[in-house]
Formats: sequence, structure tokens, C-alpha cells
Amino acid sequence: GSPDPRINPDHFSARWVRYVDFAAGTYRFTVTADDGVRVWISGQLLIDGWRDQPPTTYTKDKYLETGEYVIMVEYYERAGGAMINFSWQLISQPAPDAWRGEYYNNMWLVGTPALVRHDPNIDFRWGYDSPAPGLVGSDYFSVRWTRQLDLSPGTYRLFMTVDDGGRLWVNNNLVIDRWHDTAPRTYTADVTLSGPVPVRMEYYENMGIAVAQLTWQRLETPPPPQKVIVDDTSPGFIKGGSVTGWNTAYTGYGGSMTWTRNNDWQRPNYNWARWYPSLQAGWYDVYVYVPGMYATTTNTQYWVSHYHGFTRRIVNQSANTNMWVNLGTYQFRGDSQDYVSLNDTTYEPYMSRFIAFDAVKWVRR
Repeated sequence: GSPDPRINPDHFSARWVRYVDFAAGTYRFTVTADDGVRVWISGQLLIDGWRDQPPTTYTKDKYLETGEYVIMVEYYERAGGAMINFSWQLISQPAPDAWRGEYYNNMWLVGTPALVRHDPNIDFRWGYDSPAPGLVGSDYFSVRWTRQLDLSPGTYRLFMTVDDGGRLWVNNNLVIDRWHDTAPRTYTADVTLSGPVPVRMEYYENMGIAVAQLTWQRLETPPPPQKVIVDDTSPGFIKGGSVTGWNTAYTGYGGSMTWTRNNDWQRPNYNWARWYPSLQAGWYDVYVYVPGMYATTTNTQYWVSHYHGFTRRIVNQSANTNMWVNLGTYQFRGDSQDYVSLNDTTYEPYMSRFIAFDAVKWVRR
């Protein structure tokens, strides 16, 4: 028969074109024709049966990303019986947490991928074989895997094992860069994750054995310390000003303390000190230790740097010796802007008082 009274029953051809929205997945395209047939997906030839033939069925599986595609079917009839039937069906969809793998038949991740698929895990020991026989070579290939990782907040150790080269990005930061030929080796990186973050691993195989693996584990987070003390001998204690103005005495908290004489006002090259703790963000009570010696000032000016700004607290050292003095409760950031500072300006008569610079304590609320 004829497709239409205006068309001859033999020696005719037809072209069908349609725009189709696909969800991500692997689709099986099936066409049966007598005689010739071709199927195109967005300009790429998918099925080529352009020949005289009795009714013949062709099938081809293809992975499609989510989006709109142009499907074109071309057909011709020579003579005799004429028929064509074309359809498709979804045969698999990627898991929500699958890796999108782009496989290239070169070592540089350039050009159009020879294969795009979703891999449940990056856990491959191909040996001397191909990742996809007939599509990707067993040597001189590269792969780019991408996905979002949504893990509970914490610090994670990532393990990347490759033969040959590999690179790893987390949240668009390059955390492992081993882009060179090597026997199978494992590299690690510790990263802090919170909420969905993009992860990208790139890999290439030169010759010989091919290995590509990526795993991770959550590191145990120690509970925040309930008390942090920075003494004048601790790394978190820094001081400046006149070198000759500083003195050390073997008394006070921890058996050592630092002291200086007072200034009546903030003169050039005045002496100052800061205590920097290592805190986790939160609320803390702050205390300063006043030793029993070299603490005769009545107007010590402590400054607390905290989340909400700076707070000045005045302490009468001479009336509070051999004890911890509470400076108040504050919220701290958990970074380098947390500190307590003190200088030698007390507004008392010049060089008439001793000022003790000993220990500072933060107690978590």
C-alpha cells in the first residue's frame, strides 16, 4: 500500500522529526523497517539500517541526560511490502546518589565523551581490561566523575586510589592533585563538610593496570573541652613593647608568671600582651589568674574580644591575689578573633605599681 494517495506505493521516502523531553536515564530505541531506516538523536546517528531489506528490527541503548532532544527518523521503501515502526522505552534510571561518569578515549578529558553513564560508586579495578569494551579503550583513556555529597556536618577523610593519575575537588577546592603516571597508590585528604557540596574526581590511565577508587570515612570529633587555660608560657600567649620592661618570676599559676611596671598613660613602646585560646564556638566564662606577687595595681584594664565585640573589665589585682577573677560570660566565635588582652596603662602614678600577666581561663557554659 501507499502512505497517502498522493504518494506512490513504491520508491518513496519519508522523514519524521519530533522534539521530546527526556528524564535522565538509559533508553532503548527500537525500529523495524522494510526497507531502509536511520535514527538520529539531536544530530547524532544512532541507528543506521539504510539498505534494502525485509522487515528487520534494530535496537540501540543510549543514556540521555535530562533535557530536550530532537529525534529524527528517515525511511525509504524500494518495492514490495512497506512498513516502519519506531518506539523507545526507559530501561534504567540513575540512582539519586550515583556518580555521573564521562569517559574519554584520550588521557586529557577533551572532546566529546565516548561514553556517559552513572556509576553507583567509584570502585574500579579494571586491570588490563576496558571500562566499557567496544566504546572505551583499555589504555589511554580518562574519566571525570561528578556528584553532590550530602553528609552530616563533620570532618571526613577521603581516600583516592589510582593507577595512573588522579585529581579530586571538594566544594570546588582541589584537595588531592596526583596527575602523573604511577603504580596503584592511595592518597588522602581531610575536609570539613556541611550540607550538600559538589565533588569532582578526574582520572587518567596511560598503560598497564587501571585502578580508580574513591571512599571516605567520618573522623570522630572529640567533645569540646570544658576548660581551656592559656598561661604566660603557652603558645597562645604573645607580648610586645619594651623588651627591657618585661620580667619573669617563678611563682603564680604553673610556677611561672610575667610582670612589668605600670604606665600612667599609653606612652610610646608601652608593654602589652594577649592570650589566644583554641575554642569551639559557644559561650564561656572568662577568668584571669592574679598571683600573690608583682600584682599591686588597683586599675588593671583587661579587654575581652568576643563574638559581639570588645568588653573592658577593670580588676583590682592588689585585692584579688592568689585567685581566679571572673571577667564575665561571653559568646566566642571559635577562631583567631577570640582573645583577652592587657597592657601596662593603669592611669596610676608612673612606674608606681606592678602588673601581673599570668594565666587566662575559659570555662564552657
